[in-house]
Amino acid sequence: MPSGKTRGQQRVDEIDISPAKLLADIETLTTELTDARASGEEYLSALQRERAEFQNFRRRSAEERQRDLGLAGEDLLRKVLTVADDFDLAIDARPESISTDPWFDGIAAIDRKLRVLLESEGVTPIDATAGRQFDPREHEAIVNVPGTGRPEGEIVDELRRGYRLRDRVLRAALVAVAAPPPEAPATAPAEGPQAGDPAPGTDKQRPN
Repeated sequence: MPSGKTRGQQRVDEIDISPAKLLADIETLTTELTDARASGEEYLSALQRERAEFQNFRRRSAEERQRDLGLAGEDLLRKVLTVADDFDLAIDARPESISTDPWFDGIAAIDRKLRVLLESEGVTPIDATAGRQFDPREHEAIVNVPGTGRPEGEIVDELRRGYRLRDRVLRAALVAVAAPPPEAPATAPAEGPQAGDPAPGTDKQRPN
């Protein structure tokens, strides 16, 4: 005989709402929540690691690009310095007859513009004037000059100008330095009668 309950009421009656069932369901849900949180933390840690690795990759790539650009820039500057060397030689070797010629004034003006360009890029000359003490970090000695009367290792002449790029040596200065003084020859012992020797022409008599 029909119970007179609706289908919805019948389904409600079929649901197990006993305390034991509710506790079991709560434990299951708690376990699933714990697992979900653990998975979420694992995914978050993995994402953070990936992000850190990507940031490190970007930083390394930027540093490598900057280093490569810097090396390329240094190579270019060294090539420009060879042109500056040619200007130095031309100006130093100019004949006196053209020292006041407008043509030479133009050459000197170009040289000044080149120096300004180098300075704008952070390139400055290294001090290697005569009388300065030799510094192996900035100077390269290619000849020792004897008999200068200067202290050993003092710069006698600058043979090629050196340059520094900001706080680093771009190209060392080539210099001539004073050689150490020659060693004095050893004095030979004087020849002649020594103390206790008999006088010339006499025989030393032994007592009888």
